[in-house]
Amino acid sequence: MTQNSTVDVLISGAGAAGLTLAIELARRGVSFRLIEKLNDPFRGSRGKGIQPRTQEVFEDLGILDRLVALGGAYPRQREYRPDGSFADSDVVPHEEPTAAEPYHLALMAPQFLTEGVMRERLLELGHRPEFGCELIGFEQDETVVTARLKGPAGEETIGVRWLVGADGGRSFVRHALDIAFPGKTLGVRAIVADVMLTGLDRDAWHRFAEGDMEKQISFCPLAGTEMFQIQGPIPLEGDIDLSAAGLTALVKERTGRPDITIQSVSWASAFTMNARLADRYRHGRIFLAGDAAHTHPPTGGQGLNTSVQDAYNLGWKLAAVAGGAPDALLDSYEEERRPIAAAMLGLATTLLDALKRGEMRRGREVHQLDIGYPEASLALEKPERRSGLLAGDRAPDAPLQGAAGQPRRLFDLFKGTHWTLLGYEAEQTAVPPRRGLHIHRIGRRGDLIDEGGHFRDAYALTAGDWVLVRPDGYVGAIVASAEASALEAYFAHVGLA
Repeated sequence: MTQNSTVDVLISGAGAAGLTLAIELARRGVSFRLIEKLNDPFRGSRGKGIQPRTQEVFEDLGILDRLVALGGAYPRQREYRPDGSFADSDVVPHEEPTAAEPYHLALMAPQFLTEGVMRERLLELGHRPEFGCELIGFEQDETVVTARLKGPAGEETIGVRWLVGADGGRSFVRHALDIAFPGKTLGVRAIVADVMLTGLDRDAWHRFAEGDMEKQISFCPLAGTEMFQIQGPIPLEGDIDLSAAGLTALVKERTGRPDITIQSVSWASAFTMNARLADRYRHGRIFLAGDAAHTHPPTGGQGLNTSVQDAYNLGWKLAAVAGGAPDALLDSYEEERRPIAAAMLGLATTLLDALKRGEMRRGREVHQLDIGYPEASLALEKPERRSGLLAGDRAPDAPLQGAAGQPRRLFDLFKGTHWTLLGYEAEQTAVPPRRGLHIHRIGRRGDLIDEGGHFRDAYALTAGDWVLVRPDGYVGAIVASAEASALEAYFAHVGLA
């Protein structure tokens, strides 16, 4: 057994949450190790929907264009009637993007493709996951977590400042900490399988026997591949044959279509749907993220998205504390993210109930654009605002023009690891510059011009107001010019002093 020197963070689990956290730490120069007990990357499509808010996150991480190029839009759904006729409809109502919300439609990218792009981005930043390396034990004191790992070269012990369990619904970290995981089994067992098949075209999401939980089955063409994803409920007990022959027989039984043949199976799983939420996300120097903290039924496509946003929230806070911010900043991770997971669990469960009735349509509620933290401790308003954009809300995008005449975009200004302070018709000397803070003034004699009024409409500010935008794209503070001094205490709390 070897003893290695301390790194800042050990991330256990190299799925979407672990990879997001690793990218966030890597681009901030925080030392970490990302371990995964599986010998190879996950190769299934389980989480295939990238919601609009997560697309904004991925734009910041530098991977959205690559994912869009690999993936694609969701097709229309085709519901077959017992007589073989069918009707097509949109799963999600079509909405045009706006200046404030540039992405309005879910992107389909099978999970293995998404995670592949994330590993590529991580490698650009100089890091890679360690596959075949398992966390087998840990203990902590006030200053360090001592973790025991088992990998291809044997066992080793390392010391880290923080441990993050991003190790899935059966989380070893959560179990070892004896953190309760209350919730319920939802009484639905289902299959999901990535297959090559013949007999169906790829221009629709084919759905049979909607609303019949004994016969229902669907076939979704997986963007970026030649495969289809099969989904369908199965009996709560008993073995299911997930081979090509077994799935072909199941498909024929449920659809009455002998022409649909499964040629090969790339990945398949039979699982019982659960809705569970960890009692807490932090225990000393140890955190839970992603499915380790919450498990969702797949309805509505919320699980992977919520997991990515957990890590996006935690990453900048760990980096800030590693750089000298008060440890209390880390308490805001659970404060902000746990209520979001609770709400998403409720939404996914409601959508599952609708699916049982044969209702598949999705609305704005799945986009995650309205998620925010207006009641949390990091939301500062001086004076308090009664309407419009609030501290804690997602910071809207807006097209602007630079003083030199070129088009600019708020999301481009936010992109990166820094905080952004926007002064609306504000005096230049009101807030002094500091490391990690980018300051822009919008309006007369500012470096940015709101020629189309999009910033004014989205932010609803008064002349002299300042808006502080966090590294994760949420509004941290909105203060009037006479209250600008209130930002000093805020800066100290988040490590910008």
